[in-house]
Amino acid sequence: MKKIISWVLRNIPRKYIQLFAHQALKVYAFILKGNKVKCPVCNGHFSHFLPYGRLNPRENALCPSCLSLERHRLMYLFLQKETDFFTSNPKVLHVAPEYCFIDRFENLLGENYITADIESPLAKVKMDLHQIPFEDNTFDVVFCNHVLEHVKDDFQCMREIRRVLKPTGFALCQSPQRYDLETTYEDATITDPKQREIHFLQDDHLRIYGRDYGNQLEKSGFTVVNYQMVDKIGLEASKKMCLPLEETIYLCKK
Repeated sequence: MKKIISWVLRNIPRKYIQLFAHQALKVYAFILKGNKVKCPVCNGHFSHFLPYGRLNPRENALCPSCLSLERHRLMYLFLQKETDFFTSNPKVLHVAPEYCFIDRFENLLGENYITADIESPLAKVKMDLHQIPFEDNTFDVVFCNHVLEHVKDDFQCMREIRRVLKPTGFALCQSPQRYDLETTYEDATITDPKQREIHFLQDDHLRIYGRDYGNQLEKSGFTVVNYQMVDKIGLEASKKMCLPLEETIYLCKK
């Protein structure tokens, strides 16, 4: 299974994976029924999650029912436990929307939920993050996860997210990080796709953020509050839900 998933992620265009992966994995949701792991997004219980990743697929990563990954489960729990997202009917801009969230957030928020991306077939609005086509102070919440490592000018995109956010709102802009790096790493001279995968995790990543990622967000104008959700949830429960134990949630405010 690891080899199959790795091959699919590296060779099948992302738009086709986004459109059809959930259908292909439906059967696994029944096969893997059990009690060893739990997905807080779909509330499914399984014997284990599926592996996921391009180079070295991670064990217990992908929920076979809703397709949540570790970071999605962590974000969902954060929204539940630390925000009023599910009770305040916020106006939301969701950049590069993840399959596991789209129907749930749309059912919750209706027309207040806007999905946008430059190429994703799952998004309703085609949008370049460098120039968001919405007025200042439009949204209560902006989600922009695992996008900023792809864009040419990440600070411009951060500033645009801040611009369209209401003064009382918040943004979640999670990105891949290497916690062994003190500072963000970029090198435009590395052009070979295989080398870019080695250095930046994917060949379409332009950078890999280090421990300074929160500071990078602050430099764009955000006030950033760090949350270690594993400390709040507890180690045992975090392991049962297969959360990313090191990941920090960066709550960005205007």
